[in-house]
Amino acid sequence: MCTCMLPVIMAPTTMELHDGGAIMEKSRLGNWHSRGISKGEKRRLSIGIEILTQPHILLLDEPTSGLDSAAAFFVISSLTSIAHNGRIVLCSIHQLSSEVFNLFDDLVLLAAGETVYFGERTNAIKFFADAGFPCPTRKNPPEHFLRCVSPEFDNVLSLMRSKNVNDTPSSWNSLVNMTTEETKWNLINSFKNSMHSANVREKIREIKLRKEAVIERAYDTSTLKQLCTLTHRSFLNMTRDIGYYWLRILFYILVSVCAGFLYLNVGTSNNAILPRSKCDGFIYGFMTFLCIGGMPFFLEELKVFEGERFGRRYGEAIYVLSSFISSLPFVVAISLTSGTILYHMVNFHPGFSHYCYFCINLFCSISVTEGSMLVVAALVSNQLLAIVTAAGVSVLMLMPSNVARRITDIPKFFWRYPMSYISYIAWSIEGQYKNDFVGLEFEPLIPGDRKIKGEVILKEILGIQTDYSKWWDVGVLVLLLISYRVLFYLALKHRDRASSILRTTMSE
Repeated sequence: MCTCMLPVIMAPTTMELHDGGAIMEKSRLGNWHSRGISKGEKRRLSIGIEILTQPHILLLDEPTSGLDSAAAFFVISSLTSIAHNGRIVLCSIHQLSSEVFNLFDDLVLLAAGETVYFGERTNAIKFFADAGFPCPTRKNPPEHFLRCVSPEFDNVLSLMRSKNVNDTPSSWNSLVNMTTEETKWNLINSFKNSMHSANVREKIREIKLRKEAVIERAYDTSTLKQLCTLTHRSFLNMTRDIGYYWLRILFYILVSVCAGFLYLNVGTSNNAILPRSKCDGFIYGFMTFLCIGGMPFFLEELKVFEGERFGRRYGEAIYVLSSFISSLPFVVAISLTSGTILYHMVNFHPGFSHYCYFCINLFCSISVTEGSMLVVAALVSNQLLAIVTAAGVSVLMLMPSNVARRITDIPKFFWRYPMSYISYIAWSIEGQYKNDFVGLEFEPLIPGDRKIKGEVILKEILGIQTDYSKWWDVGVLVLLLISYRVLFYLALKHRDRASSILRTTMSE
């Protein structure tokens, strides 16, 4: 549960109100691989989270949907207690029992965007009776109200008549000779001419004449506490869900072992020049594709974020920063495990500094790739489409690198300028080429000739410039990492606007 907007001290009455959730204490929500609480319990939990933030106005869309009669009665009773303590509770409910219906204070009936009734619940039955549609004896009033305004009942009647079924329910006798459309407009016109409508208009007029009052929060949470809370919660989710990072760590290890055996002790012979470059391209080019496996989990987290942002519990910047911090231990684990396995099995350039650079470069590459995946997840909400888009972005970043062709040989338009400069895979591979080849000497093509220096191979065979240090490549990766996080922030900030523009464009 997110505590970003919880008050520091909660009143005893508030604590007593939520004792009904004690049965779910220490219970896990569950996910795709572990069973948790039921759908009804999840609904009650979501309502409880909203109640704990103590909002001045609580808007609930079908809070009793999927609940049994006892659970529905408990939920509405709790909401009634909150309403009687000075807060406004608005619920939209399609079907409810008479016991739950009697807990409400006011009732609004809508049909096709028109107001059928708006007033106290206790006066609704009398209003329908005065309009010529009395509620039959021993019938649930909400069911009678729906029967009068819902066009679905007309479809049922027409189907029954087409099947020559004449035993219409006795409670329908007063309406059987009148369509729902006629009943609905009779009720709408009756309401417009009733005292209930006049009372509503008078209340609206009084509200308009009042001076605007700014409702301030009774409590506020510091930015640091929000960041710590979100980071802790996100880290717990990543730890508990084996599919978020643990499976990916396992896959990275398996792929690293396979690549290690494929390029085992590649050596420094003249035949090892091409395999070394291909190994570097494989590591940074294809292993980053495994980041796409986190897309479903990114989308699930964004759904939670959307709901909590709508409640103004925290901002986009806090969420972006907390998601990055919480993922750091897992990305470091991936980099160290995969980097250690590959470095020793392939037998890259010896030296602890070269090993450290290899792991740091791999860490930056994976972090930048995850940043690009988050940007895609923020812009594309459909899971399948998001995975396809993320794969397309990865391929687009792979093409202007040295994996397929030397950067100096690719077309200048678009591919070299600007794609080769914004491709994080190109910078990762270039840095690793320098880290591996600079300082090494390879056997000559003709025995007895001078050994071939790694710097010569970089310039003449791989087309890599050695005018600047390999750490400049890492610096560019860090800059790209920050840039993608900023893009992620902007995508979250303007997500609704971008989605509406996209939908409008596609519809046209």
